[in-house]
Amino acid sequence: MKEILFVADISIHYVLLSAMVWSVAFPKWRIWPPPKKQSWQYIIIWTLFYLALALNVSLLVLDWNNWIISKPVRFFVGIPVIVIGSLLVSWGFATLGIKNTSGIKNGFVIIGPYRFTRNPQYLGDVILFVGITLLSNSLYLAIVHVLGGIVFLITPLAEEGWLEQQYGEQYIQYKRATPRYL
Repeated sequence: MKEILFVADISIHYVLLSAMVWSVAFPKWRIWPPPKKQSWQYIIIWTLFYLALALNVSLLVLDWNNWIISKPVRFFVGIPVIVIGSLLVSWGFATLGIKNTSGIKNGFVIIGPYRFTRNPQYLGDVILFVGITLLSNSLYLAIVHVLGGIVFLITPLAEEGWLEQQYGEQYIQYKRATPRYL
């Protein structure tokens, strides 16, 4: 069963990765950010994202402690990393708001964690993936999280052109002054 879930999760991540690469390569026909909330792009990306999240949780349970880090030290390292990643994601989400987070224009934000990085939520997600992978000791989750991390590292490239179109010089100056990740 977990092998089927793993293949489904990997497949979804490849589709998400392909959508982000497509959006970078062909910004005129981008999939992300979506043109509006009820567009097919919005519905597909968010449906796939939530499916992947559900599959990740399933793999977390079904493949718990089946890899190479069986020592309890993984709890002492993994839990603090999870907390840091979760706090960064939450702080970014609370600052940016639900509309901006979901790819719908709702004002330009450069406060909170956005003073230090242009993509605190993506950075927090990658940190969170590292912590969950350490804690769970799952090869399946490690593979899925590497792919998910790549998706989150490429997604800003798809967003930057759109942000320049939406916010013009204000975003360009922000982009020059603030690092993409760290």
